[in-house]
Amino acid sequence: MSETLYPTFSVLLVDDEPAWLGSLALTLESCVGISNILTCSDSRQVMAILDGGQVGLVLLDLTMPHLSGEHLLEQIAERHPDLCTIVVSGLNQLETAVRCMKLGAFDYCIKTDEEDRIVGAVLRAVRMVEMKREYQEMSSRLVSRELRHPEAFSAIVTADRSMLDIFSYVEAVAKSPQPLLITGESGVGKELIARAAHSLSGCRGKLVTVNVAGLDDTVFADTLFGHVRGAFTGAEQIRRGMVEEAADGTLFLDEIGDLSIPSQVKLLRLLQEGEYFPLGSDLPKRLKARIIVATHQNLAEKERGGVFRRDLYYRLRTHQVHLPSLRDRRGDIPLLLDHFLEEAALALGKKKPTPPKGLAQYLATYCFPGNVRELKAMVYDAVSVHRDRMLSMDTFIKSVERLQSECVASGADSSRHNPFSGFEELPTFSDAAAFLVMEAINRASGNQTLAARLLGISQPALSKRLKMLKE
Repeated sequence: MSETLYPTFSVLLVDDEPAWLGSLALTLESCVGISNILTCSDSRQVMAILDGGQVGLVLLDLTMPHLSGEHLLEQIAERHPDLCTIVVSGLNQLETAVRCMKLGAFDYCIKTDEEDRIVGAVLRAVRMVEMKREYQEMSSRLVSRELRHPEAFSAIVTADRSMLDIFSYVEAVAKSPQPLLITGESGVGKELIARAAHSLSGCRGKLVTVNVAGLDDTVFADTLFGHVRGAFTGAEQIRRGMVEEAADGTLFLDEIGDLSIPSQVKLLRLLQEGEYFPLGSDLPKRLKARIIVATHQNLAEKERGGVFRRDLYYRLRTHQVHLPSLRDRRGDIPLLLDHFLEEAALALGKKKPTPPKGLAQYLATYCFPGNVRELKAMVYDAVSVHRDRMLSMDTFIKSVERLQSECVASGADSSRHNPFSGFEELPTFSDAAAFLVMEAINRASGNQTLAARLLGISQPALSKRLKMLKE
């Protein structure tokens, strides 16, 4: 398997000294993993290379035969104004540096500078080019709202506009090397989004998923970074960590909000420095995987509470999507119901049952604290016990009522408070009953049978109430 090049665009090194070109290329690759490098020792060939359109960053020497670096800077600014250029010169002259910056150079470095100075300038330039390209890509995708690869999201059943906008955003940032943070309640499909982002990333490696909830600091480090033989008692063999398993692919860390502070520090170093140490080793290894993280917790609140590091929080939220709960996309319930009925029937070796009229409307009145995962479990349970061609409505009603009663018993259902407790002036009993009946009719989309079930009364009793309202 060939290694994925980083960054996605080429970095062109221009100098008339081949030895310097080789040394700089080796330094960039060994220190920060920049491997997508082109070299050119003849300044006359530079513009032809740039016209190919693959280069995003140029490191340019000033003093060269044929065409000087300053002359090339002028040509680059005229023909390729979007390119980023760093001057790496043997001349430590302030006037020259100012002149180059006026011509559009991103930075000016001296060849005798410390290695970290040049490498840091290149890293800053790479990140700037990446962010600029990501912004342009995102703007184009979000304005057009068209997916180039809708098949990547085929596992997610939806027609909701907010979900489709999320798909466009994920497609736009999928190739970015920066972390992607996915938030949302349990059961909304965060791992499905991670899988879609991985499939769109172009990474040749695999998607490696790690649920970090409940891992103490030592287990977290061993799981992610691995260990060498003799690192601790019982470590008789070398163990590859999940970071190494995900090389040239994607590492998906689920439940990131549960990490302890020491583990957060290790993750932050991994993201900032792009390197890690297997337990018991003094030799660092390079991070070669894209990082995607997910959580159902509110990281902003945890950060304000001092239990989640601020620097890690802002590092993770470079790209962020928040998936809506199922109660915020109730229009998807009919689609999901049909999809899970077919899936459950196939898994259980049965014919796809016909759902009773009004089932989707009834389910839309339930809050689904477990979101899509809960709906799927409910459908599988109903299909497993059904016998006739028509699916039983009672199975769903009993399931919803049982779940609601469990929420009330545990105090988890905050919606079960007295709705009149904050009223200064109480409505009359007749007015309250009328409001309740009309709300039930509205939620049931005019279906009186369903509205009566929501109110816990018979349909004749509801009909009587409606007749009274018309009088």
